[in-house]
Amino acid sequence: MFYKNHENIATTELRKKALEIIKAGIESVNPHILVKRSLRYNEDFNSVVINNNSFDLLRGRIFVIGGGKASGMMAEMVEKIIGPENITAGVVNTVPKNYKTKKIKINIAGHPLPDKNGMKGAEEILKLKEEYNINEKDLVICLISGGGSAMLFKSAENIDLEEAKVVNELLIRSGADINEMNIIRKHIGILGGGRLGKFFVPAKVASLIISDVKGDDFSTIASGPTAPDPSTFQDALDLLKKYNLSRKIPENIFDFLVLGLKGKKEESPKVLDNCHNYIIGDNATALEAMAVKADRIGLKPLIIDADLKGETEERAREYALELKDEKEDKYNAYILGGETSLKVPESAGKGGRNQHYAALSMTFLENFHDHKWVLACVSSDGIDSKDFAGAIIDNDSLKTAQAKNIDVEKFILNYDTGSMFRELDNSLVNIGHTGTNVGDMVLYVFG
Repeated sequence: MFYKNHENIATTELRKKALEIIKAGIESVNPHILVKRSLRYNEDFNSVVINNNSFDLLRGRIFVIGGGKASGMMAEMVEKIIGPENITAGVVNTVPKNYKTKKIKINIAGHPLPDKNGMKGAEEILKLKEEYNINEKDLVICLISGGGSAMLFKSAENIDLEEAKVVNELLIRSGADINEMNIIRKHIGILGGGRLGKFFVPAKVASLIISDVKGDDFSTIASGPTAPDPSTFQDALDLLKKYNLSRKIPENIFDFLVLGLKGKKEESPKVLDNCHNYIIGDNATALEAMAVKADRIGLKPLIIDADLKGETEERAREYALELKDEKEDKYNAYILGGETSLKVPESAGKGGRNQHYAALSMTFLENFHDHKWVLACVSSDGIDSKDFAGAIIDNDSLKTAQAKNIDVEKFILNYDTGSMFRELDNSLVNIGHTGTNVGDMVLYVFG
């Protein structure tokens, strides 16, 4: 069963349709499918082809590294296509799942905060170069996906893991978008911002990337470990000031960034001639699959925003008002994808940005009584908060909450929407780790 609590949440025909559409979107970005579509190997010539770009190795060897929520499943399919006997060695940091690889070592790493396991895996990746004397004849295949900023992290010198975790936690709660957070992360670690790609010079590095960021910006996805980085130490310091974090982060890290600004720490590389980056799947892939599924089950779909961003409450209000004012009957399934930013106070309760979006929408759509509707807000990785992918609500959700004496506004103000939906009992979407990550999907369906 795709949804672990299907009976609880699929309580109406409209909800069932919405859940089918969300499922189609997530299944379309299954890493096995994306890698199989993008990668070929010719054993006779020891040739690797990625998105029709050929790497002819002659006497060279193949290594596999990477990090992110989808990297484990990507590694499985890479090994299946190339064959474990044709891969010299590999290490990948990813989420917990029952992986089956023979040559590529799978290391379970922390997220959203980096942890000791991730640091250990990062060190093992770096050790491959010296251990195998990786050189210009070789190809390093790097598997990158969302979540890699934490999972593929090793702190710079004189910065310990606990200090890095403090910064990451502050960033997550700050309301900064993913690009802004990653600019800071890139400048306190030694793998992000193209540094991993530079480390493996003179070998060729070819990255298969599943994108979870708007515009598929190579330098932002997983903090861009194999992409040239346009950002600077100055940018990192400016962002700390913008979000009032300069005095909150550990003094040691602030001092490190200042030393970088003064040219006493090496800046991230701005050119990487040995690196080749390829997007093999992204949020748009999922949205298009959702639209196709909606059409097949008799709905009239429209993708209205493939670049969802900004503050969660603002976006939820904006689309509630926009759809209330919708006069045409041409469409009845509205699809959005991206990632909003939720500024979370230290005293926050349970829940994530998708649950918060759904809870806000219960109130914003309160007077929309002339339609039956369903709203599903789901993270493609299955983890909007610790246990749930997001939430699904409908035109009866607010009335049900009121009948149960649930103070919706209070839960929203306390950023405790996860607890609210537990009380409501028919809204939290439970998928578990999907093994992929292309950001969030939001779906409005009208009856």
